[in-house]
Amino acid sequence: MLLAIDCGNTNTVFSIWDGEQFLCTMRTATDQRRTADQYFVWLSTLLSHHKITMDINAVIISSTVPRVVFNLRVLSDRYFGCRPLVVGKPECALPVGMRVDAGTTVGPDRLVNTVAGYDRHGGDLIIVDFGTATTFDVADQDGAYIGGAIAPGVNLSLRALHEAAAALPHVDVTKPARVIGTNTIDCMQSGVFWGYVGLVNGICEQIKAEFSRPMKVISTGGLAPLFQQGHALFDAFEDDLTMHGLTVIYEYNKEK
Repeated sequence: MLLAIDCGNTNTVFSIWDGEQFLCTMRTATDQRRTADQYFVWLSTLLSHHKITMDINAVIISSTVPRVVFNLRVLSDRYFGCRPLVVGKPECALPVGMRVDAGTTVGPDRLVNTVAGYDRHGGDLIIVDFGTATTFDVADQDGAYIGGAIAPGVNLSLRALHEAAAALPHVDVTKPARVIGTNTIDCMQSGVFWGYVGLVNGICEQIKAEFSRPMKVISTGGLAPLFQQGHALFDAFEDDLTMHGLTVIYEYNKEK
């Protein structure tokens, strides 16, 4: 079985793939101090809870936090007896290419999402990922990654608002009943929710104008379902887009 690991700035997600489906998906806070042994104890405990045998013989990793990768490599070698594929490293080939400025480093998560989006929806895509940052990634007609845009994440913006303005409380992200708030919390929630609806819509429209061909807009990430309520922004929502991309990349490299 394949262990697919997506390490983001906030959370790290582990999924077990049996070749046909994901058997389970587990999430933990990203912590660069966590050792391989700690990962294994946590993982084996949860797999036991799910009644899944730890018959893992392959690992693939996508990580936006480079310092975490070392211990994930040790986990793979020590407990599963295999060398992991790490997206972004020379030994991990991608089924689609990149057309960006020379010397540009593209986040592995963005490349994985592009691979997954192209596999499921074809080319001419905008993929909006609501993570720690809100990213916009563009896949060309042939699936090649050709760039995008990066904006502050929703929770990051809320935290900055709370920390910079002492009188403003920390609030959860939700769709307000009305645009015009009648108290501080409603006003903040309206500003964040409808502000991000406007941001996503505006950036996608500008990308479409530059692209000059019809495009699909795909959303992913934890807050994507919430923002689908605000506007007819997205053609589809994919809750497992990154994990699917990791399985596609793994199969591509296995066949090489």
